[in-house]
Amino acid sequence: MAQWHGISKRKATGGRRVPARGKRSTEISSEKQFALIGDPKRKIYRTTGGNVLVRVLSDNKCNVNDKNGKTSVATINTVIANDANPNYIRRNILTKGAVVETDKGNVKITSRPGHDGILNGVIVE
Repeated sequence: MAQWHGISKRKATGGRRVPARGKRSTEISSEKQFALIGDPKRKIYRTTGGNVLVRVLSDNKCNVNDKNGKTSVATINTVIANDANPNYIRRNILTKGAVVETDKGNVKITSRPGHDGILNGVIVE
């Protein structure tokens, strides 16, 4: 269900606030959507000014940079560590800073899947 993030109808003192305008579509957001490990799915959102935001809903591939600067694609198996929230490890949620196990070794995610629309990472030893 959509959530409205506009100004409340009540002030902090409890008095009524009379709006000078109606609701805007930019004040509406959706429920929190996490990037998971699975078949590649992305969603495009319209943002303020007609711009677009691409979110990763699920993906099983990651662009990996090694120490030599060479980039390759790795398949993600599972989440090993995530400093954002310990529950994200159990739920296999991908965020920036999460360490994932891939076929090329352990990789730390450096992109923001909910904002960039892609998974990039570097090899961790």
